[in-house]
Amino acid sequence: MNPSQIEVDEVRAASDQLYDALEALLNGDAGPMAEIWSHEDDVTTMTELGGREKGWDAISGSMEEVASACSDGTATRKDQLIRVTGDLAYELCTESLSATLAGESITWEHRATNIYRKENGEWKIVHQHADLDAELAEKVANMGA
Repeated sequence: MNPSQIEVDEVRAASDQLYDALEALLNGDAGPMAEIWSHEDDVTTMTELGGREKGWDAISGSMEEVASACSDGTATRKDQLIRVTGDLAYELCTESLSATLAGESITWEHRATNIYRKENGEWKIVHQHADLDAELAEKVANMGA
């Protein structure tokens, strides 16, 4: 196995950890996300709900809010592509997600890009981007209203 394949396999393992953590989030537990995300101020998200978040404090707070409203969740990915260059890597995939959110069962699918950075010998996610889903964003905004 050449070094680049080893790094791809390491990023794939980090991705597995990310999607396990995402499924835990959709089941009410945001804790595992803290293990795979970088805690630096430069981390960012642009999720299917719209908007942008910057910094670990903002991102983790948002994750806690989502987790507190979710249960019965699943998270899977397909069409995964991973590229590694030095201490940065990116992953392209299609995510399929489902959860009970504020008492309502919802499912959605979108394309996603995850960017990882090697920090202290470990691959951590530093950016997550998903296609905007206006219908989902509206449904979430109107829940509990």
